[in-house]
Amino acid sequence: MDEYQESNHRDNGWAAIQSGSNRWLVVAIVALLGIAGVAFAYGYHQKSVVSQLTAQAATANAAVNQMQGQLSALTTKLNDLTVAQISPQVPAPSAAPSTDPSEETSAKTPESASTSASSAKAAPAKRTPTKRRTPPVDKKYAQLQAQLAEQQKQLKETQDEVAKDRSELEGTINSTRDDLNGSIAKTHEELVALEKRGERSYFEFELSKAKQFQRVGPLTISLRKADTKHKSYDLAMIVDDNELQKKKVNLYEPIWIHTENESQPVQIVVNRIDKDLVHGYISAPKYKPSELAAAGSASVTPVSTKSPANTPIPQEPQQPQQ
Repeated sequence: MDEYQESNHRDNGWAAIQSGSNRWLVVAIVALLGIAGVAFAYGYHQKSVVSQLTAQAATANAAVNQMQGQLSALTTKLNDLTVAQISPQVPAPSAAPSTDPSEETSAKTPESASTSASSAKAAPAKRTPTKRRTPPVDKKYAQLQAQLAEQQKQLKETQDEVAKDRSELEGTINSTRDDLNGSIAKTHEELVALEKRGERSYFEFELSKAKQFQRVGPLTISLRKADTKHKSYDLAMIVDDNELQKKKVNLYEPIWIHTENESQPVQIVVNRIDKDLVHGYISAPKYKPSELAAAGSASVTPVSTKSPANTPIPQEPQQPQQ
C-alpha cells in the first residue's frame, strides 16, 4: 500500500513538472512571436519611409531636368538677340532729289538753264553728316534676362533640395541597415543582448555637460553640448593623445574611431539625449592584436627549415633522465 501511494505521488509530481515546463514553453513561444511581429512591423515601416524618400528624390530630379531644358531654351533666345543687336545695320539707300514743277518749267528757258548751270559749277554740293544713333535697349531682351536669372535661382534651390533629400535618404538607409543588422542598441536590454553575443566589449556611460574628460573603456570623452530639440549633441574625445571634436551628431548615429592599439574601430553610440545629459555606450573589439597574434603563434607548430651549406647544424640538448 505504501509503495502504491509513493508511486502515485511520484506520478503526480512528474505531471506537475511537465505541466509547468509546457506552460513556460508556451510563454516563450508567444514572446518570440511577439518579438518577430514587432521586428517585421518596424522593417515594413522603414521600407515605406525609404520608398517615399526615393519617390521624392525622383520628382525633384524630374523638376531639375525640366528647369534645365527651360534654361537652355532661354539661353538660346538670349544669344540670338545678342547676335542680332551686335550685327551692323545695313544703311538705307539715299532718296532721290525731288524736283519741283516750277523748276522744270523754268528749266525750259535758256537763260534759266545757263544760270542753273553756272550756280551748280560755282557752289559744290554739301553733304550733311548723319549721326549714328545707338539702338535702344529692347524690352524683350531685358525680360529674357530677368527670366534667365529667375530660372537659375529656381534651379539652384531645386538642386539644394535634391542634395538634402539624397543625404536624408542615405542616412535613413544606413540607419535601417544598422537597425536590421542589430548592431545598434537603443535600450539597456538590447545592449545586454549584444553583450551576450560575445563578439565585442561594451561600456555603458552617462555624461553630463562639462569641460572635464571622463574615461570610458578605451576612450576619454567629454560632452560639450546636448540639443534635446533637434536630438543631437557635440562630443570631444582624446584618441592617441590627440583631441578630436564631433559636432551635431544625431541620436543613434554611430561614431567610428580607429585607434593605434585596436585592430577594429571603436564605436560610440548615444541612445538617449536629455538636458545637458546623454546616455550611451562604447563598443570595442574583444581581443587586442597582440593577444590574437599570441593565440595564432601558439596554435601553429614551428616547421624546421633546411640549413644552408657550410653551416653547422645545432645539436638538440639532451633531456635530463628522470
